[in-house]
Amino acid sequence: MKFYPVKEENLAIHESPRNTYGDTLVQSGERFSNIVVLDADLAESTQTKRFKKRFPGKFFDAGVAEQNLMGVAAGLAMSGKIVFASTFAYFGSGRAWDQVRNIIAHDKLNVRIVVTHSGLGVGEDGHSHQALEDIALMRAIPNMKVIVPADATETKKVIEKSAETDGIMKGPVYIRLVRQNVPKIFDDDYEFELGKAVKLADEELANGDDVSIIACGVMVSKAIEAGKILKNEGIKASVLNMSSIKPIDENAILEEANKTNAIITAEDHSVISGLGSSVAEILAEKRPTIMKRIGTNDCFGQSGTHDELYKYYGMTAKDIANAAKKILKK
Repeated sequence: MKFYPVKEENLAIHESPRNTYGDTLVQSGERFSNIVVLDADLAESTQTKRFKKRFPGKFFDAGVAEQNLMGVAAGLAMSGKIVFASTFAYFGSGRAWDQVRNIIAHDKLNVRIVVTHSGLGVGEDGHSHQALEDIALMRAIPNMKVIVPADATETKKVIEKSAETDGIMKGPVYIRLVRQNVPKIFDDDYEFELGKAVKLADEELANGDDVSIIACGVMVSKAIEAGKILKNEGIKASVLNMSSIKPIDENAILEEANKTNAIITAEDHSVISGLGSSVAEILAEKRPTIMKRIGTNDCFGQSGTHDELYKYYGMTAKDIANAAKKILKK
């Protein structure tokens, strides 16, 4: 498993993954002539407007009609294009699930469904826009890869690899971004590997043998903070970034289970069928382990700032640390 040291000064920097997405699309468009971008009347929010400005002839707005968006994306992919189809997470996963499953995934098309505004981070927009079930919907579809970048740098690396015609990202990919700015974890020297977890924080935390914290997306920085809280209390925690939900790094999960026998998962998503369930399924079959899943518990979100909501639903760094302490008592 790869180890990546996290710099304290980086965590103080907050960056926008969706802005990085927009910039990386433009850079990829300069490199590859067969890239096209689609959106659902949300280019201002998803930041695909940057690609539209640079390549107006390769940008298509499907309007507020995600089913049509995915159908057009499929047709363009069949003609040899690398297609980036963007909208909000709830609409790209739920509203268009039929077209994604029956056309894009079934035919293994090169469509990258890059969604923003996922999880509780959508904040004041409330439950109608807070996708807390989208990972579950996408990972259940055959042939679909599901990636949840931890920060803006990892977003850039994922989009760059997604722009390639062949290679590890060939076929359909679901990439889940957030609305809010997030702490910087990775520098430009970081390389994303599909299906591989990355150990984070300082060396002592990365090799912690008391408890393992496995997180994705915005919860990775919270997991790092939780690791520091535990360290101050004499508890050594491994912190893993599991941005690749499908395929998932089974070997890393089993390695952590064998070392600590105590697993915490953390995700801005329902605990049902997301990262936590993915980890639990592997452990149940191959290495039964005491674990706790941090996320929303079979409920809808509500309006509020993202910080208020993470606190209300028990998804802060302190909550992760407390869960680790409770699990160790078992």
